[in-house]
Amino acid sequence: MSFSLSGVTFLMFSILIIASLGYALGRITVKGVSLGTAGVFIVAIVYGCLFYNNLAAELPDYTGSALKIIENLGLILFVTSVGFIAGPKFFGNMKKNFKSYVLLGVLIIVAGGISAVGCIYFGRFFGGETDYEGFTAMIVGLLSGSLTSTPAFSAAKDTVAANYEGLVSVGHGIAYLFGVIGVVLFVQLMPKLEKADMAAERAKLVQVSDGDEKKKYDGKLINMDGFGIMVFALAAVLGTVVGKIAFGAFSLTTTGGCLLVSLIFGHFGRLGKVNLMPPEHTLKVFREFGLMLFLIGAGIAGGAEFVEAFKLIYFVYGVIMTVFPMIIGYLFAKYVLKLSLLNNLGSITGGMTSTPALGTLINVAGTEDVASAYAATYPIALIAVVVLSQVLILVF
Repeated sequence: MSFSLSGVTFLMFSILIIASLGYALGRITVKGVSLGTAGVFIVAIVYGCLFYNNLAAELPDYTGSALKIIENLGLILFVTSVGFIAGPKFFGNMKKNFKSYVLLGVLIIVAGGISAVGCIYFGRFFGGETDYEGFTAMIVGLLSGSLTSTPAFSAAKDTVAANYEGLVSVGHGIAYLFGVIGVVLFVQLMPKLEKADMAAERAKLVQVSDGDEKKKYDGKLINMDGFGIMVFALAAVLGTVVGKIAFGAFSLTTTGGCLLVSLIFGHFGRLGKVNLMPPEHTLKVFREFGLMLFLIGAGIAGGAEFVEAFKLIYFVYGVIMTVFPMIIGYLFAKYVLKLSLLNNLGSITGGMTSTPALGTLINVAGTEDVASAYAATYPIALIAVVVLSQVLILVF
C-alpha cells in the first residue's frame, strides 16, 4: 500500500493542513490575548521555511504563480466583503470625520517614514552598511513589510535599480511577519490596557454613523441569487478593473479598487429594484475565508524568503517601523482628534494598511462597524506610503 500526493492535490492538501493548524494556534489565549486568524499566517510562514522546496518540487513550473493566485483571491474576497459591510455607514462616517481620517492616515505613514530614515542613518553610521543604495532598498522593503503594504512593495521594486529588486523583496519578507502580528496584538491589547467597556464603545461607534445610513426601500427587491454571489462577483470584477487604472505611476491596486466599488454598492444597496447587497452571512463567510487564503498565500512564499536573508538587526528595524507609527497614530487620535477607542483602532488598522488586524478588531469589537474607520483611512495611507517609498529611494 502506498500513499502519495502530487501537483495541485499537494498544494490543496498543504492549504488545508495550514488552515487547521493555524486556527488551532490562533485559538490559544494568554491573559485574554490570542493570535486569531494571524495564527494561520505564522503556521504558513513556518511551513514555507520548512517545506517550500518540497512544494516547489511538486509544482515546478508555477509554484509562485499558484501561491500568488491564492493570495490575491483571498485579498479580493476579504476586501470586497469589508467594503460591502462598511458601505451603508461609510460615507456618513467619512463626512463627519474626514479631516481626522486624512490627518491620521498621513501622520501614521510620515511616522513610518521618520523611523525608516532613522534606521537608514543608524545603519550607515553604526551598522557598518557600505552599500548605501542597496541598504536603502532593503529599508524600503522593510517599511513596506512593516506596514504590510503590497502597493508600496510593488512601487519600491519598480523604482530601485534592477539589481536591488531582490533586496526589496527580502526586506519585505523579513518585516512582514511582525508587521502582521504586531498590529493584531495591538488592537487586542489596547482595549484591555484602557479597561474599556466594549458595549459603551460600540454605542459610541454607532452614534457616529447611524443617522447617515442609506434609506430603506419599501418595495420588494430582486435578488439575483439566494447567497448574493452574483453581485459580490460583479463588485469584485469591477473593483479589479478600477484598481488597474493607472494615474502616472499610481493606481489603486486590486485592494483599493475592490474596496471602493464594494463601498459604493453597499452604500446604495440597490439599482432600481435589483438588490446590490449580499446577505450578512455570505459576507462574513467570504471575509473570513478570504483572510485565511490571503495569509496562507503570503505566508508560504514569505517563509522561504525569511530564511534566506534573515538578520536580527533587519528584523529589529522592521519592529521599529511597525511600532513607532502605530503608537504615534494611536496617541494622536486619542488626545488630539478625540476619536472613540474603536474609531481610533479602526483608523489605525487602515493607516497601517493591515488587513489581518481589521479581521481581528472586528472580533474584538463585536461589530463590523469598525470597518468604516478602516475603509476611510486606508486610501489615504495607501497613497501616502506609495509616494513615501519612492521618495526614500530617490533621496537616499
